[in-house]
Amino acid sequence: MEHGSILVTGGAGYIGSHVALQLAARAERVVILDDLSRGFRQATLGTPLVVGKVGDPDTVLKLLREHRVDTVMHFAAYTIVPESVREPLKYYGNNTCSTRTLLECCTAAGVRHFVFSSTAAVYGIPADGVASEETATLPINPYGTSKLMSEWMLQSVAQATPLRYAALRYFNVAGSDPGGRIGQATPNATLLIKVACEAAVGKRPFVSIFGSDYPTPDGTGVRDYIHVEDLARAHLDALAYLRAGGASTTLNVGYGHGYSVREVLASVERVTGQRLTVREEPRRAGDPGSLVARAERIRSELGWRPRLDDLDTIVRTAYAWEQRLERDPWAT
Repeated sequence: MEHGSILVTGGAGYIGSHVALQLAARAERVVILDDLSRGFRQATLGTPLVVGKVGDPDTVLKLLREHRVDTVMHFAAYTIVPESVREPLKYYGNNTCSTRTLLECCTAAGVRHFVFSSTAAVYGIPADGVASEETATLPINPYGTSKLMSEWMLQSVAQATPLRYAALRYFNVAGSDPGGRIGQATPNATLLIKVACEAAVGKRPFVSIFGSDYPTPDGTGVRDYIHVEDLARAHLDALAYLRAGGASTTLNVGYGHGYSVREVLASVERVTGQRLTVREEPRRAGDPGSLVARAERIRSELGWRPRLDDLDTIVRTAYAWEQRLERDPWAT
């Protein structure tokens, strides 16, 4: 069966660009929609780019029809937890309302498959710090809530139309393309490994530990860090699953084990050979103490297997990317 084109929303951003690159390597027909508010032209690496907003129905519907899109991979979202706490309506507007518009366009254009970039933030603070797909969804910040609302809409659309979906709940994404072609270039980033590697190359004077009194082995937050290349491949596995007739599904994407903030900083110092200046600060609003995936289902349902499940490997690619950005800064 001949497949249509794939629309990657937010494909000039960090995760979307890695997925688009892997799709292109498999000779898929890909088009990117990105407003470049947080993405970068350089990250598209020659994949066709339409500059526009996911919340603009005229742009989206025209794009879906002109490119004969039958699959949408939706990454266009704001993702910074503290910002979502300060500016909740910004997150509901961009993450939830724009997704509603996108889904409306998808149903009008007959899109068959939808792969959704969701988040482990939908779980909030699980009692034991571990989340499976059956864990109650009780988000504690607007970012997580905005994504959960989008999941609900997606479920309802799939019940009412032929569209089928895979919603992937990410844990903590880090690292970059091992070939050094793309990576996270967002100014004022908040992801720990990115921040620590920026400090290692001298871009930041220090690294903050937000909370050292959590009920964890060393008092600092514990997260399940997943290499962006493994995460990207999960989207291609989800696409293959849907094309083979798989039912709509919601899956965690993580390695199933966590590292504390102190363990991450020790890895950065070990890999880079740089001593970091570290400051301990109060907890940030909306941050759980521990959040680790139970991720057996994605292995059994999609056949996904991680290839880069090693903290030092994740840090090594992230650091190499920061060194490249020092030589060749990106701009939108």
